[in-house]
Amino acid sequence: MTPAVRLLQAQGIVHALHTYACDDDGDWGMSAARALELDPAQVFKTLLLTLDDRRPMVALIPVNTRLDLKAAAAAGNGRRAGMTPPADAERLTGYVVGGISPLGQRKVLPTLVDASAETLPRIFVSAGRRGLQLELAATDLLRLLQARLVPIARPRNTR
Repeated sequence: MTPAVRLLQAQGIVHALHTYACDDDGDWGMSAARALELDPAQVFKTLLLTLDDRRPMVALIPVNTRLDLKAAAAAGNGRRAGMTPPADAERLTGYVVGGISPLGQRKVLPTLVDASAETLPRIFVSAGRRGLQLELAATDLLRLLQARLVPIARPRNTR
C-alpha cells in the first residue's frame, strides 16, 4: 500500500488500482497506457520542476505530450523552469522515478495540471510505484491536490 492509496482511502475517495507489467524503457507513462490499453490522453505523468528561484513545483501532463516549460514557469510566477534532477525528485516526493505519484508526496507542493484534464471524467496517475496506476475522478484529483488547470502540455513532435 503506497502513501497515495492510503490518502485516497483516508479521504473516502472512490478509486481503482490497476497493475501492469512495466517496461523499463524510460517512458514509464506510455508503457502504462499501452499495458492497460488506455487512451494516452487519459494517463497523466507526474513531473517535478524547479523554478528559477529554486521553488519546486509539480506538473501533470498526458503521457503522449511534453511539458511546455515556459508556460509552466509563467503559471508558477517564475521566469524559467527546469526539470528537477531525478535524485532530487525522489528525495522531495518519497517515490522513485517512474512511479512518482502526485498524491501522498512527502511535502505538498504547488501543482499544475494540464487543462486537458478538465474534459476527462476519469484520470489515471501513478499510484506510487512502477507498475501500479490509480484511476479516479479528475475532479477528485484536482481537489485533493488543490491544483490549477493550466495549458502546459504540447504535442511531442513539436519544438
